[in-house]
Amino acid sequence: MEGEIKNLSYVYSLVIASLCYCYFVSSKISPGKLRFISVFPIFCLFTILPYYLSSAFNTALLTFFITWLSNFKLLLFCFGHGPLSSHIHSFSFFISVACLPIRIKQSTTSTNTATKALPLNVSIQILGFAILVKVLCSYREGLHQKIIQCLYCFLCFLLIDILIALSSTLVRALVGVELEPASNEPYLSTSLQDFWGKRWNLTVTTTLRDTVYKPVRKAIERVIGKDLAPVTAVIAAFLVSGLMHELLFYNVTRVYPTWETTLFFVLHGICVVVEVWLKKWVQGRGWQLPLVVSTGLTVGFVVGTSLWLFFPPLIRNGADTRVLEEMTFFAKLIWSRLTNIFWSIYK
Repeated sequence: MEGEIKNLSYVYSLVIASLCYCYFVSSKISPGKLRFISVFPIFCLFTILPYYLSSAFNTALLTFFITWLSNFKLLLFCFGHGPLSSHIHSFSFFISVACLPIRIKQSTTSTNTATKALPLNVSIQILGFAILVKVLCSYREGLHQKIIQCLYCFLCFLLIDILIALSSTLVRALVGVELEPASNEPYLSTSLQDFWGKRWNLTVTTTLRDTVYKPVRKAIERVIGKDLAPVTAVIAAFLVSGLMHELLFYNVTRVYPTWETTLFFVLHGICVVVEVWLKKWVQGRGWQLPLVVSTGLTVGFVVGTSLWLFFPPLIRNGADTRVLEEMTFFAKLIWSRLTNIFWSIYK
């Protein structure tokens, strides 16, 4: 445990030092190829940093936060785009946005103005997350494999919401800006386009839209036309998402990928394209599915394909068990420290 904490301190010291270099040195170079060249060593460093850690959970977080999101944000920064370029004057803002999975709230954004149907605050989410972890750790031997995987779906949703909510709280305290939520009730999605584009893990959605979808669409629009360019760009964004998830899973398991996860995202990308076409065709004839039916079909398809392709690579290699054990150990450690602090105060 002490060795892992030491490694974590070393890794995140490198991350902060690297981002300081980007802010104080690379930002002085005009956006373009020269800035990209100056940041290229940071891309390489952020890619190999997860291999300094042994904990599955810490490795997953570092890969998601730094290897994936930070590298993509820095790529936008190299060419004068993204949040790191628009607020280059603030050092605390630059560091916070670069290394945390957050989205800055835009004045034109309206996705969060509506009242949520099932409001869940962070405390309720943490409680639900703790209960699920306890159930999985204590009773998983008696549960069917499909039930375990369904519980993993809930865990993923709660974990991402909790992590980004805590990150948002930290950023608000440091730089005082309003941030977007991590998701927007994905369990109420009425279509795959709604699920991936407007409801689930919106930090990743925004990052992929800026780094993959928009550049690909612009680059090939003149070649294949304005009608086919968005289709190709959507598939490209889902493909990149799949490859980044493969890298994340590889860093956690250190097992050669089976490409099931990539297939999961490519399949969803194709289904989104087909769904958009079908909706136009159906709506042109005045047809529309009831919301209950469309929501059930959407959530059912996402959960079903997750059980088929997304979770098996992690379960097959025991990564899920390792993560649960590490989170349980960490929770016990935090509880023990808090209890000691409490008794020392009121002793």
